[in-house]
This record gives sequence, structure tokens and C-alpha cells, in this order.
Amino acid sequence: MKAVLLLEDGTVFKGGSFGAKGTKCGEVVFNTAMTGYQEILTDPSYYEQIVTMTYPLIGNYGTNKADVESRKIFASGFVVKENCDYPSSWRNSKSLSDYLKANNVVGLEGIDTRALVRHIRTEGAMRGIISSGQFNVSELKKKLSQYPGLVDRDIVKDVTSKKPYQWDEAVVDVLTAKEDKPPVKYKVVAFDYGIKLNILRLLRSHGCDVWVVPAKTSAEEVLLQKPDGVFLSNGPGDPGPIDYAIGEIRKLLGKVPVFGICLGHQLLGLALGGKSYKLKFGHHGANHPVMNLQTGEIEITSQNHGFCIDIDSLKDKDVELTHINLNDQTLEGFRCKNIPAFCVQYHPEASPGPHDSNYLFEKFVALMNAS
Repeated sequence: MKAVLLLEDGTVFKGGSFGAKGTKCGEVVFNTAMTGYQEILTDPSYYEQIVTMTYPLIGNYGTNKADVESRKIFASGFVVKENCDYPSSWRNSKSLSDYLKANNVVGLEGIDTRALVRHIRTEGAMRGIISSGQFNVSELKKKLSQYPGLVDRDIVKDVTSKKPYQWDEAVVDVLTAKEDKPPVKYKVVAFDYGIKLNILRLLRSHGCDVWVVPAKTSAEEVLLQKPDGVFLSNGPGDPGPIDYAIGEIRKLLGKVPVFGICLGHQLLGLALGGKSYKLKFGHHGANHPVMNLQTGEIEITSQNHGFCIDIDSLKDKDVELTHINLNDQTLEGFRCKNIPAFCVQYHPEASPGPHDSNYLFEKFVALMNAS
């Protein structure tokens, strides 16, 4: 079977098909992680994105139920140099191709992924359409022209939970199957803008009674639960249009400790009066160096975002910059000086990625303990 990827500038990549048969639009991005493709696919932050993996061989350890980060695959399409149809792992339950097929996601393999990545790095992330059922370029261009892209759209509403729920699963050791589940000490309300499950697991493993609420939950509803802390989750797309979240976050500041990750970081920045902008090709991978400005140490981080908070827009705000990206000097974290609130742009929960930044969950606990 054949498959094709068409970019909005007319560039075409033709290769083989794996996974489901179909046609889907999305923003084309690349991820530099060597492993963790299942976590990437099921990360809601990748909603409406066609993900290209830079590592050449993908699928060699298959898929399993333990590595999912949400209720389903949220990526619009998946592009690899070579897909492995014969995975080898004691944890494997389904091949990557079968996993994509079960989730109705189109895969494209056998193209020069280096050429695609270099094109995106030069021209920037752009809209694209991936198809394993339609190959007429003119027809694909017509469909792609109707896709609005991510800028100035609220797509959080499509990924957030429909109703509140309690979370009580903790981090489980893969080898021993032992769950790290200490006694509950703190109640945390987590806003679901597209939350990853390992964030919830880590919060529970740090002694938090976690209550997840939909993105449009009001500050009043949150405060009625008398939480010890509020968590602002990751999520997809442009933070600017999520005005309902920005307004409610503003009402919570100073009343309860707040910790934000990724989109949560951006929304906190906007709530404080900062400004956001779109990065040329975004940060997607598990190997991004970030400097902790408070300690001078370098953290290797997992990242997935296409938008960023403008550092200059926070200069006259009552905040301290805490983390900077060493690749492009963009903002990776800040804290409020006079109220208990802090955030990071990257993913300290990893999945996939290194665990250098797990200490941030301990920092959140310390902030709640001091309040």
C-alpha cells in the first residue's frame, strides 16, 4: 500500500502505508526522541499534528497498555523512516502498525525523513495532509486549503475531560510492578487542558489526592473544594484563544499554590499579563538542554510545544525567570515573587524522556506545605 504527505507549500513525500487507511490534515512537526513513540502518539498536546520521528527505526518494541498517556491516540498522523513490523519486547501486546490501525491513524514510512525535517527547520512547521487512500495532489491541496491550522483556535475544548473525576493511580515500577503510593497529604485540583497520565501518577506518588476538572471549570468551583494546590496541565495548540482559562487562573492566583506545565505555563504567563508567540518549528523531543537559572545546572528535558511566552513581555511583571532553553534562549520557566505560583514550559514528568526535572513535583509539594 502507498501513502503520501503533502505540505502547504506544495512539497510532496511519497512512501509506504502502515496503520489505518484514510486522509487527515494537521500541522507537520518533528520529534527528536529515540524512543517513546507510544507516549508521543497518545499525548493530547499532539492533537491535530502529524508527527515525524527523526530516529530512523520506530516500532521495534511494539506497544502496550502501560505506556499510554491518555484515552487514545491524539496525533493526526505518524511519519517514520522505517516501521518495524516484528517487534521484540516482553511488554509488547500489539505492533505499532496494528496499534495505529486500531486507533484509525494513518502512518507513512519509507520517505527521507531527514529531508522532511530539514525542510521544516528551514521553512517552519506548516500545515499538511497525510493520506493512504487518496493520491491526487490537486484533490489533496483542495482539502488542505480548507484546514485552518492551529493559530487563533481553541482546540483544548476537543481534548479536555467532559466531567470531573478523582485519580488514584501512582507510578508503577516496570520491573517489580510495585506502585509508589504514599499516604495522601494534600488535595490537588488539576485542570485538564489535555493532561498526560504520568503527571497524574507523579502527583499521586507525591502524596496528592488528585481531582481532575474540565478546562472550563470556574475558580469558584475549584476553591469550593478547598484544595491545597492547583495544577495547570499541558495541552494542544495556541494558548491565546483559551481566554476562559486565563481569566479563571487569574482569579486563583494568591489564593492557592499553583503549578503549571507546558500549556499551563503559557496560560499562567498570559494570566499575569505576558504575551505568547508561535515558534518557527517548535520544540519536540526528549533531549532539549535547559539551564536552571537558580542553580546553574543543566537539565536534559522532554518537550512538546509550538508556542512560547515572550520573555520581554514579563519584564515589568512581578516574576523571576527560572529556566532558559540553551538551544534558542527561549523561556522555559518562571515563578511569581510574591505569590505561590510557578511553572515550566517543558515536561518534568517525561514519558518519554529523562527524569532530570522530577524535583519540580517536590517543589510543588513544598509550596503547598508552606502555605
